[in-house]
Amino acid sequence: MNWNQELLNSALWLGKTFAITLVVFVLVMAALARWTVWGRQFWSLSGAYFSPKRSWRPLLGVALMLLFTLFAVRMNVLFSFWYNGFYSGLQALDQPAFWFHIQLFGLLATVHVLRALLNTYIRGAFTIHWRQWLNDHTVTEWLGAQSYYLGRFAEPTVDNPDQRIQQDVTTLVGTTLALSLGLVSAVVSMYEFTGILWNLSASMVVFGTEVPRAMVFLVYVYVIAASVFAFRIGRPLIALNFLNEKFTANYRYLLVRMREYGESIALYRGEGVERRGLLASFAAVIGNAWDTLWRSLKLDGYNLVISQIAVIFPFVIQAPRLFAGTIKLGDVMQTSQAFGQVEDALSFFRSSYDSFAGYRAVLERLSGFEQNVAASARLALPVVQENASALVTRHLTVNRPDGRPLLIDLDMTMVAGQALLIRGPSGSGKTTLLRTLAGLWPYATGAIERPTGAASLFLSQRPYLPVGSLRAALAYPAETVSDEVARQVLGQVQLGQLIEQLDVEQDWSQVLSPGEQQRLAFGRALANRPAIVFLDEATSATDAGLEHTLYGLLRSHLPQTILVSVGHRQTLAAFHGQALTFMGEGRWMLESAG
Repeated sequence: MNWNQELLNSALWLGKTFAITLVVFVLVMAALARWTVWGRQFWSLSGAYFSPKRSWRPLLGVALMLLFTLFAVRMNVLFSFWYNGFYSGLQALDQPAFWFHIQLFGLLATVHVLRALLNTYIRGAFTIHWRQWLNDHTVTEWLGAQSYYLGRFAEPTVDNPDQRIQQDVTTLVGTTLALSLGLVSAVVSMYEFTGILWNLSASMVVFGTEVPRAMVFLVYVYVIAASVFAFRIGRPLIALNFLNEKFTANYRYLLVRMREYGESIALYRGEGVERRGLLASFAAVIGNAWDTLWRSLKLDGYNLVISQIAVIFPFVIQAPRLFAGTIKLGDVMQTSQAFGQVEDALSFFRSSYDSFAGYRAVLERLSGFEQNVAASARLALPVVQENASALVTRHLTVNRPDGRPLLIDLDMTMVAGQALLIRGPSGSGKTTLLRTLAGLWPYATGAIERPTGAASLFLSQRPYLPVGSLRAALAYPAETVSDEVARQVLGQVQLGQLIEQLDVEQDWSQVLSPGEQQRLAFGRALANRPAIVFLDEATSATDAGLEHTLYGLLRSHLPQTILVSVGHRQTLAAFHGQALTFMGEGRWMLESAG
C-alpha cells in the first residue's frame, strides 16, 4: 500500500461507498417496511419521525451515522495493511520500517479516536432526540384518545402500558440503531475484507479437488454453516424474551399496587395473601428465566466454540505457505486480521439473533399498544354536546358490557341551580351512569347535553391528587389557584392547618387521610366554580355533620351550579330536589328527593 496516496484514496473510497450504501440502505428499509410484519410495525411506530415533511434533521442524522460507520470500516482496512507492513518489517529486522509504522500508527490511532468520539456524540444525540419524540408522540396519543382509561374496553388489550412507554420505547431506539448500523458495518466489512483475503489466499486441495482462493470459500462455508445451526438453536428466544417482558411487568405492577394500598393491607394483615401472590407472580418470572438461561447457554456455548476455532483457523491454513517462504509474517497477520473481520461480519447475523429476538418482542408490545390506542379512539362512545346551563338526556340507554340493560330510555332535564340524587342498590349502575354522562362508557346510546370542559367537574369517592404541591392538587385540573382563593377555600373545607403548606411538593395522596382528600376535592369545586359537579359518593369518608357542611358550602357558594350526586345516605336528600332511583333490569324512577 502506498501510504503517501492513501488520504486521497480513502476519501474517494468513502465518497463512493457512502453514495452506494445510502441508496441501498433506503431501498432495503423501504422493502422491509412494505414486505415484513416487523418492518411495518416499526414504520407505523416511527415513520412520522423520519418524514422530511416534519423535519430533515433525522434523515441528516441517519446519513451522518452511516458515513461514520463506513469511516470505521475504512480505518479497519488501513489497520489491516498496517499490520502487514509492521510485522513484515519485524520479520526482516528492518529498523526504518519499524519506526515508520510506529509513527504511522500514532497518526491512525489519533484519527481513530477522534472518529470514535465524534461518532459517539452523533449517535448519542440522535438517540436522545428520537427517544424524546417517540415518548412525546406515544404519551400524546395515549392521553389524547383517553386510552389510559378506555384501553380496558378496546382490543387488543394491553398489560402494563407504563412499561411500554418508558422501557420499550428506549429499547426500540437503541436496538434499532445497533442492529441497522451493525448490519451496514457487517456487509461493507465483509465486502472489503473478502477482497483482502482473496489477494492473500492460494489454491488448496480439498478432497482431491483443487480449490482456488480456498481461504475465502472456507470462511464463508464455515460461518454460514455455523449460522444456520445457531438460528435453529436460538429461535425459541423470541418467545422467551416476549414472556420475560410480560412476566416482569406483571410482577412490578403487583409491587406497585402493594405500595399503593399499603395501609389497607396492613390493617387487614394481608401480608400472607400478598406474599403468596407476589411469589406466584415471581415464580413465572423465574421459570421463564431458567428457560431463557438454558436456551442461552446452548446458543452462547455454540457461538463460543465457533469463535475459538476461528482464532486459529487462518494460521493453520497459511502456516505451510509461511514455512515454505512464499508469504511473509505480515501476510499471515493480515490474513488473520482479515479472516477475523470477515468472520465477525458474517457472524453478525448469528451473534445478533438474541438481540433481534428481544427487538421483535419489543415491536410486538409497542405495536399492540399502538393498536389498543387506535381501537380506543374508535370506540362508539356517547356523544356529549355542549349546553352551558342545563343537563339533558334523551332516550339514554346504558348497558353492561354483556349487553344486559342498566338503564333504559332515560329522558331528563336539569337546569342551573338544580340538584339530582342518584340512588339504588350497590351494583345497579349508578357510577356507570356518571361514566356515561362523562362520555366514557362505550356501552350506551342516546343524546347527552351538559356543560363541558372546565365548566364540569367530577368528584370521585377516591379523589385523584397529582404528585406536586398542595396548591396544584387544589387547583386540578386547572394549572394553579391564587393565594387568596386557596387560603379561603382550605379554611372553608376545614383544612386550615394545611394553609402554610400550599407550596410543599410531595405525594399528598399518601399524606392526607381519605376524609381529608374528600374535603380537598370539595375545595377543588369551590376554587374552580364549575357549572356542573358530579359527585360519586364524594363524602363516604366523612361523618354526617361534615357532609352537611360540605354540601352546604356548595349550595351557598355555587347556587347556580348543577349537582348530580351518587350516594346511599338519606341525609343527602336534603340538598337535592330530585332523585333518580334505579329499579333493576333497566327500570328507573324520577321523583322528588324528599
